[in-house]
Order: sequence, then C-alpha cells, then structure tokens
Amino acid sequence: MAIYNFKLPDIGEGIAEAEIVEWHVKVGDIIEEDAHLADMMTDKATVEMESPVAGKVVKLAGEVGDQIAIGSVLVEIETEGDVPEEEVEAPAAAEESEEEMPLGDGAEEPTPEQEKALPVTDRDEDAPVAKAESKDEGEDHKPATKVLASPTVRNRARDLGIDLSQVKTTSDRVRHADLDAYLLYNGGSVSHGGSAPRADEKVKVVGLRRKIAENMQAAKRRVPHFTLVEDFDVTALEETRAMMNRDRGNRPKLTVLPFLIAAMAKTLPDFPMLNATYDDEANEITRHGKLHMGMAAQTDNGLMVPVIKDAHAKSVWQLASDIGRLAEEARSGKIARDELQGATITLSSLGPMGGITSTPVIMPPQVAIIAVNKMQEIPIIEDGELVAAKKMNLSLSCDHRVVDGWDAASFLQALKGYIENPIRLLSA
Repeated sequence: MAIYNFKLPDIGEGIAEAEIVEWHVKVGDIIEEDAHLADMMTDKATVEMESPVAGKVVKLAGEVGDQIAIGSVLVEIETEGDVPEEEVEAPAAAEESEEEMPLGDGAEEPTPEQEKALPVTDRDEDAPVAKAESKDEGEDHKPATKVLASPTVRNRARDLGIDLSQVKTTSDRVRHADLDAYLLYNGGSVSHGGSAPRADEKVKVVGLRRKIAENMQAAKRRVPHFTLVEDFDVTALEETRAMMNRDRGNRPKLTVLPFLIAAMAKTLPDFPMLNATYDDEANEITRHGKLHMGMAAQTDNGLMVPVIKDAHAKSVWQLASDIGRLAEEARSGKIARDELQGATITLSSLGPMGGITSTPVIMPPQVAIIAVNKMQEIPIIEDGELVAAKKMNLSLSCDHRVVDGWDAASFLQALKGYIENPIRLLSA
C-alpha cells in the first residue's frame, strides 16, 4: 500500500491558486483511474480534476469555497499500484474522523426555470407543452393528456395551480381567454392548498457566484454609471428575420441578437469612445479598432460573459452560430478560458423575460454595455392611421468618466438608423 498525493496542477498561465467549486468524491470512496475528483475554478473558467490512479480516497484538501495553491496536495489516495517516488508516503494510521470529511453531496439538479433561462436564444411561443401535473397526487385523476399552449399560458396556469388538461377550449390550444373562463367558472379560486413552508437555509457564496459578487461590487464602487434608454421600431427587422429564417437551410436560427451586433459593428467606428477600455490606475483609455463582443449569458451557476472575437468581420449567420456555440459551452461549463476574456463592449439580453427597461452594470475595464429589453407589439399613429408596430427598448449604460451623454445619445440614434432599416444594415 502507498499514498499517492494528487497535487493541483498548473491550470492557467499566471494562476497561483484555484477555488474548490465542487467535490465529486468523499473520504472512503473507492475510485477508478480517471475518476472525477473535483471542479476547480479560476477566472470564471471551471476545470475538472481527474485522478491518474485507482485507489481509496483518504484525505481531501479542504471544503467547497477554499482556495488551493497550485502545486499543493488536493487529494490523498491510498493505492496498490506503482506511483512516482516523490508522490509516495507511508500509509497513515487510521485517524480519520468525521471532521476530516468536508464533502457535499454535489450540485442539485437544475429546475425547469433554470434550464430555460439563457437569454441569448429565441424561444418558440408555439411550442407544445408537456403533460400537465395533477394538483393532488392523492386524488383519483384521469391520466394527464398532452395539451397545446404557448409558454406564457403554460407558465400562467402553473402559477395559478391550474391543470391544463381540465381547461376546456374551442380551439386547438389553450389560450389566456380559456384560463379566464376557467377562473370565472371556479369562482376565481383554483389552488386550494398553500405551498408547504420551507426551512431557512444558508448558502455559502462560492465559485462563480462569489466572482460575480466581487465584480459587481467593484464595478458599482469604481465606475460612475449613467443609463440612457431609447425605443426602437423593429417591425421591419422582424419581417426580415422571419424571411431569412424560412430559407435558412441548415444554418442556425436567427434571433434578434446577431442583427444588433451587426448594427453595433457598423455604428461603433464613428463612436470610438464606447468601444473602449479604461485603465483607471494608469489613467489611460484604449480605443479598440476591433469589436470583441461580450455576450452576457445566464447559466445554472450564474452569469457568464463569453466573447465573440472579431464580431465586426462576421455575417449575421456567423454571429448566430457563435452565439449558440458559446451559450452551450457556457451552460455546460466547458467554455475555454480565452473565450471569456478580451471583450471591448458587452450586450446583455433576457429575451422574452426582459422588462420594459433596465439599468445594466458595466464590466470594467469596459466603458459601455447595452441591455436588450423585451419586444412588444403596440398601436402607433402612422400617416394619420392607427397601425400595429413591434417596439423594443435598448438600455445603454456608460462610464461617465469616459463617455459623455451627448456621445451616448448620438450613438443610439445612429444605431437606430440601422436597426429600423434592415436593408441598409445588411447591405455592404
């Protein structure tokens, strides 16, 4: 028997330590070679640690949230195989105690709400829904049937405690009017039982959530923000997008985001103070000639910002492909470290979950960020007639040390010229 000391390897140039995000083994576990030991995080990139030997786990270096120095022992493994001489120690006496088992049970399964939270993709409002759940498992119910309803109707029914299979409809799918009728028929009372009380729980702020907290605190403390909101008529853009999607073949589905990035790429060269970074210690501004677009993306662990490099040189189809790829890599935690660095400006979107307006927080050393708010169809007066138009607000936050209000307003107006005229946007 021998003890193999698995030391934390150098997982990034210039990195001195890494944080334990999650343990996948506990003291006493018998593991195989290449077993997943732990997830370690640095600079928002999570790296999986795998065991090079088989054996029994006898000691762990710390708890979730602890910082471990590069080169220090992360896990001690008792093994019967040959290991490098410098990694071998005499087996220790059986001194393990309960206090030497600082392990959690792993991450919880994501909720359905978390699974659909990525803002950089479109959701199909006409997608069929899964079987509705019964309100009380103890009652005798007919098997739930598949019903058709939009996600907004489905979410409303869930919030009201309504079993969609019990809602009568005169069309092929349940609509909001059908829910209203169901509520009236039931006297406005649907769910007859309150939710079970939950015990208080304390959650340690570790990993990506800790990084987000530190970065947001530093951003609000150091950067004097101001936010300007402008409304955009996206009626023509939505018609163009729908037409392009109908003939897209095997290319990715276009959301509104690739068009916004393309419009920003055409507009920013005339407003270099926005596509810039500010080193407040050196008191130096760098105006970037290239557009490296940060894309704020929600994951189960928190907000991540993948970067589309050289966005100014890409078509809307290429941008759509990059958005989808980076979003998937961010969700899975497999995104490369260099794809989280180098953004010159950031675009943030909550998709259909977005509000009417927002005040996005700048990510230093950048000096600007744009938030995409939800799209709404509203009545407007056009040439003396009442017509329907699709409107969307964009919220621009700027670092007032670098960007003046006039520059921000002028940029939004120039951007509007491209967004509201998609032929001009897509022309060379």
